[in-house]
Amino acid sequence: MRMLSRSETPLGVQAIAKALGIVPSTCLHILRALVAEEMLMVDPATKRYALASGVVALARGMLRNDPFSNLAQPVLDRLAAEYGTTAIGVEAAGLDHIVALAIARPSQALRLQVDVGSRYPALISATGRCIAAFGGHSSQELERRFHKLRWEDPPTLEQWRADVHATQQSGYAVDEGRYIAGVTVIAAPVMLRGRLSHSLVLVGVSEQLRRQGFTAVGTALREEAADLSRRLQGL
Repeated sequence: MRMLSRSETPLGVQAIAKALGIVPSTCLHILRALVAEEMLMVDPATKRYALASGVVALARGMLRNDPFSNLAQPVLDRLAAEYGTTAIGVEAAGLDHIVALAIARPSQALRLQVDVGSRYPALISATGRCIAAFGGHSSQELERRFHKLRWEDPPTLEQWRADVHATQQSGYAVDEGRYIAGVTVIAAPVMLRGRLSHSLVLVGVSEQLRRQGFTAVGTALREEAADLSRRLQGL
């Protein structure tokens, strides 16, 4: 299902089996089971498979019962209205990807190509600095993954390490135009049992957030993230 979500076109059994390294007959049994559960659909003419609407229903069910999404949404709504930016709650527990779980947009927001379920490289932008600062990962693994990241204005490894250190000191991260030119991303970590689990993120036009003050916005975001951490811990 993850592979099909990344594919721009439906795929046949042979292509799926080859990509995943499994026997075609086994792959076919799995595909048929997923079609029966309405997770996938198959074109009778081409015998190619694609994601079906059941995936959306499954995701909605997960989000309805996800403590972070439920607690974060009103916080994001408030932040988006206060700062006039897009506010996002992301899952940030690993080093592969971050996933948007909740989003709030003010009426006059910068329009970003982000929706619930959108995935991005884990170490990119401000959230990536939070993961590097608070995720407990080795410096060797962070460096290896850093060199694979794509930015509009790439920092050097030394600059990025300095940004990560600053994030550890301040409790929030600021990416001013590195990831997307003219756009600033501010993120703060949400901790669960002493480990980074999620992040609160604000994304807006750099000039607008600069006027509001990166320090003021970052500090407010850090406090909201800390409060959310305490509430999640109490569940």
